[in-house]
Amino acid sequence: MMDLSESSLASVVISSSKPTRTWDKPYFDDVSPRNVTTIVGQTAELSCHVKNPGDRTISWMRKRDLHILTSSIYTYTGDARFSVLHPATSNEWKLKIAYVQQRDAGIYECQINTEPKLNLAFILRVEESAPVPATTPTAIHRTFNSAAQAKIKEPEDLYVKKGSTISLTCLVNVQSIPPNSVSWHHGTSLVDFDSPRGGVSLETEKTDSGTTSKLLVTQARVSDSGNYTCVPSNANPASVTVHVLNGEHPAAMQHGDTGKSNAAPIFLLALLTLLMNNLIR
Repeated sequence: MMDLSESSLASVVISSSKPTRTWDKPYFDDVSPRNVTTIVGQTAELSCHVKNPGDRTISWMRKRDLHILTSSIYTYTGDARFSVLHPATSNEWKLKIAYVQQRDAGIYECQINTEPKLNLAFILRVEESAPVPATTPTAIHRTFNSAAQAKIKEPEDLYVKKGSTISLTCLVNVQSIPPNSVSWHHGTSLVDFDSPRGGVSLETEKTDSGTTSKLLVTQARVSDSGNYTCVPSNANPASVTVHVLNGEHPAAMQHGDTGKSNAAPIFLLALLTLLMNNLIR
C-alpha cells in the first residue's frame, strides 16, 4: 500500500512531465501605441511585440475586408506599399504602409495563430494634410499654383493583347517638394489593389530626379480598357487610353497609334490619284 508521502511524490512526477506554465505561452507585450495618426503620402508603421512566440506564426490582418496582409515575414497583397519588418533577434513585428492613402484608415489586427487565436487591434487614422501655420499663406499659394506636370511614358493610346500585362509608368519631375501621394484612376474610379479581380500592383520610387509611379495590371481583360489617369498630390495629372484587344488589329497593337498617323497621308494620296484620273479623262 502506498503511503501519503509516496502518493504526493507520484503526483509531483506526473505533473512535472506536462508543464503548464502560463508564462511560457505566447502573449502580446503591449508597449507600442495602438492609435496611430499619419498624413496622406507619408509612411505609417504599426508595431506589434510578441513574447514567447515559439513556433507560432505572427500575421497582420486588415479588419474591414479580413484580408491577410502579411504572415511571418511574407507579404500577401498585390499592393507593394505594404511590408512587414522583423529583425531576426527582435520580438517586434512591424507593419509598414508606404505612401498612405485615405482608404488605408481603419483597424488592423496583429494575430498569433494559437488556439484560440490571439488578436491585438491597432487603429490607423489618416489625415489629408498636417496643420499649416497661419503665417505661411504664400507657401500654400505657390504649392497649389505649381505648373508641375505628371507625364506617362507610354503613348496616349496604348494597345495591349488580352492576357498580357498593362504597364504604365508615371513620372513627376518635382524635385524640391516631392508629391505626398500618387494615385491612379481607371475612368472615374480609384484603382483598387485589393479588389477581387487581383493581379494589380503599384511600385512607387522617390529619387533625386523626381518621383516614379508604375502601375501593373496582369492578365489584361477587355474590361480593363479605358482611360487611366496618374494623379500626383502636387502636380497636374496625366492620362492615357488603354485598348485591350481580343486578337484583332495586330498592327495597331504592335505600333501603338502609328496607324492613325499614317491614315491622313494615305487618304490624301488616294484623293490625288482620283483627281488625276478625272483630268486625264
